[in-house]
Amino acid sequence: MTRVFLLLALLVPLYSQAIPPLPEAVIGKSPELRPVGEGRLRWLGLHIYDAALWTRDNSVSVRSEFALDIRYARNIPAHRLVSTSLKEMQRLGFDDDAQIERWSREMERVFPDIRKGDRLTGVNLPGVGAEFYHNGRFAGVVADAGFANAFFSIWLDPRTREPGLRESLIGQN
Repeated sequence: MTRVFLLLALLVPLYSQAIPPLPEAVIGKSPELRPVGEGRLRWLGLHIYDAALWTRDNSVSVRSEFALDIRYARNIPAHRLVSTSLKEMQRLGFDDDAQIERWSREMERVFPDIRKGDRLTGVNLPGVGAEFYHNGRFAGVVADAGFANAFFSIWLDPRTREPGLRESLIGQN
């Protein structure tokens, strides 16, 4: 019995991973954010990224501050991040052409080309918009609360394309 317990104690760390801390720049502005959940996105079996959601009080709302931290497992050009994000926003019903054009320009300004191992952290700023950090450094802000709602809906809206990831992020699985 003792050997089984010892074996299990040794194996558990191999299967459980702690959510990595947020970048210092984000913690400095929002030290009260706490991890809620984490999940992995796979597409056609390929590991695309791991994501973690951080909130103050486990509530996820456009009226609350939260951070979505994404750690990429693949190279992704900025134009693909922008186009995929826009397609998902439109699929969720955010489809005003003039608004989409503005959001496209804003994301092109803020989103970098992603390399394997990079980290992109988005922070919802209630009533203001979203701040973004690339590998812990400030990348820019999109000062549009409607954009923040549409952008974070990609992961957090019940109609997301990846409901299993959403459940993991909000701690329901």
